[in-house]
This record gives sequence, C-alpha cells and structure tokens, in this order.
Amino acid sequence: MEFPTWMSAIQRRTESALDAALPAADLSPARLHQAMRYSVLGGGKRVRPLLCHAAGAIFGADEKVLDAPAIAVELIHAYSLVHDDMPCMDDDVLRRGKPTCHVEFDEATALLVGDALQTLAFQVLAERLPGISAARQIEMMHLLAVASGSRGMAGGQAIDLAAVGRELDIGELEYMHIHKTGALIRAAVLLGAHCGEAAPDAMERLGRFANRIGLLFQVVDDILDAEASTATLGKTAGKDAAQNKPTYVNFLGVKEAKAMAAKLRQDAHDALAPFGNSATRLHELADFIVERTF
Repeated sequence: MEFPTWMSAIQRRTESALDAALPAADLSPARLHQAMRYSVLGGGKRVRPLLCHAAGAIFGADEKVLDAPAIAVELIHAYSLVHDDMPCMDDDVLRRGKPTCHVEFDEATALLVGDALQTLAFQVLAERLPGISAARQIEMMHLLAVASGSRGMAGGQAIDLAAVGRELDIGELEYMHIHKTGALIRAAVLLGAHCGEAAPDAMERLGRFANRIGLLFQVVDDILDAEASTATLGKTAGKDAAQNKPTYVNFLGVKEAKAMAAKLRQDAHDALAPFGNSATRLHELADFIVERTF
C-alpha cells in the first residue's frame, strides 16, 4: 500500500474512533459536548495516531487495539490546542482553518472542553484492551500521564510562557520543546509499541527515534510559522515572531533551522535502521513531517 493511501486510511479510522469515543452532541450538557466535538473532529493531520499505528505495526499489534492509545494521545493533543489558544495563553482566534473553541463558544466552555478531553483520554485508555495485560495497560496509562503533565507537555508549555521576551540558549530551547511538543510524540510511538511484542532494546531505539521526531516536528513548525501563509497553515502565521517567542528560526535563522531539520531527519532514520522494512511507515512519517506544508 502506498504511503498516502495508508495515511488516509489511518486518518479515517482515527476520525471514526474519535467520533465514537466523544459524547453525542445532544447529550447533556449539550453545549459542552458540542464544543468538544467541534474542537476534535474534522481537522488535524493526526500525526500522533499515525505514529502510534506505525510503531505498533512493527511488532504485529492489532489495529483495533491501537485505536485506543492512538485516540487517547490525540485527545490530549486536542485539549492542549484548545487551552493553548485561549487569551490567557497564546490568545489565538484561528485553529485548523476555523474559529478557535473560545471564540466559537466562550472561554469558560473552552476551559471545560480541555478538562473533559483530558479525562476522556484516560477513560479510553483504561477500557479493556484485548490481548494487553492489566500490568502493561497500567504502564501505558502511566506513560501518557507523565508525557501530558508537568514533566511533559504541560511543563513545556509553562517553560514556553516564561520564556516570552527573554533570551534562551539552544540547550534551553531544546529542553523546552522536548517537553512541550516532543513528550506527547514520544508517547504516541511508545504506546503503539506497547500494543505489540516489543523487547526493551527495541523500545529504547524507538525512544531515540521519537526524541528526534519530536524536535523535528517543532523545528519544521517554526519554519512554517515564518514562511507559510495563514490560509495554508489554518492558524495565524507569524504569531511567534509577533509575540517575541523563542523559536529555532529566531535563534538560528531559516537556513540553519532547515539544516537542523535535515540532520534530525537523518538521525531519526538512523535510529530505525535495525528494524529494516518493518519500520517503513515510521521512515515515511519522518519524511512527511519534514516535507509537510501545514
């Protein structure tokens, strides 16, 4: 199967699984459930579910089992976007080509949407997964919790907010993005592997791949923020520069940021070498992350 065909198939099944997991729009409290569905469905690249499925495929994981961790990670990601767009955070009005949640609904509803999506992620991951032991399932929930919390994504966001308007060195910038963006991407890869028979050494190699991919995703995001249009991105272009936020483009310039992206892509490919052809989808996703235009 060609990569675009595979990617579209995983995106469709992810959309279907998210639709089934989210409460119905007419279920009380209806406004909250409508806002949750508005914020999650019908948009996004679904990179994290794609990574989850691609990693799981290396170890023969069942797609039906992979759906649960894939959408759990995506629900955490969606909650982070809703909160990130709020006036007290990045204060943006556009996400995925449509008004942000707090604009379409209101700030209080957006706050509750994020809260509810976060808890729904763990509800999904706590439900029985065929063929997965209780001990492994607990380990998976622990992995996602750490990746989402103060030692992961939320902590990275806190560092990002504190860094506005001040100088960071390259090490501090990398540390911030390993947590803000990279932690959840790493979780997506490792959760997929946990659904199959992955040995500890294989998990370690996948961790190295995921660390490189997490930084790569952010470097490319920074480049796109500097070069792409709002219409292409589906969110406000140039926002980071306008807010004087530390980015790889601000720190290195566009040329050097692109060189860094090329090095990270090669490092990611190298980490996958021992897996041979079984890691083809992860190789393809590394290339997609670099070559995407949105």
